[in-house]
Amino acid sequence: MADLIRALVIDDEERIRYFLRKTLERAGYVVAVASSGEEALDSLRDTAFDVAIVDLNLGSHVDGLKVLEAIRWRWPGMAAVILTAHGSLESAMAAIRQGIDGYLLKPAKPEEVREAVQQALERRGNLQKAGESRIVQRGSFFVDLEQHLATRDGETLNITSQELKLLVHLMQGAPKVLSPAELVRVVREYDPEDLYEARQIIKWYIHRLRQQAEPDPSSPQHIVNVRGVGYKFKE
Repeated sequence: MADLIRALVIDDEERIRYFLRKTLERAGYVVAVASSGEEALDSLRDTAFDVAIVDLNLGSHVDGLKVLEAIRWRWPGMAAVILTAHGSLESAMAAIRQGIDGYLLKPAKPEEVREAVQQALERRGNLQKAGESRIVQRGSFFVDLEQHLATRDGETLNITSQELKLLVHLMQGAPKVLSPAELVRVVREYDPEDLYEARQIIKWYIHRLRQQAEPDPSSPQHIVNVRGVGYKFKE
């Protein structure tokens, strides 16, 4: 490895942390560890790692999903692999909505860990390259970020800069469902205190965006609400 790759291992079991740290160090990574969600947040506050392996069930107030949310907010370019002993569909789907790049079930073999981390780094790298483009296009929607121009079927959308941010984030996130809290951070650069506040803030921007982006705002086809979860973009 020409460039040192920094990894953060987050797990509340000492033997698992040791196994993951040794596995990655043998593969050439520089590894830091955290034994709780709180400790992970402290590490992530000022340090940008290349990849994190996050146990979903940390057994503390700050669980793995909250750590993933913090990673996507603070360091969107960081690759993230989740690790769980359960592998339930519910926990997997919740993690996917936070933008994970890989998934491991306990007990994992060394080769599985190395492969998952390498694939996660490659996937996140590809997403970063795509994000560097100033042109975003999905279906009938076209956005030129340099020109602050958004169109649907060639017709210009009269939207504000905040609504443009919202549209682009939804388009780039498709087909994932994005949470109200994540969308508020994108639009307002503000971290809402709770889900209720996030929903109250973002629904106005969604309403405004639909007025321009939807052929029939009363029956949205593209900016779609997923009840109890958030919003997603459909072509």
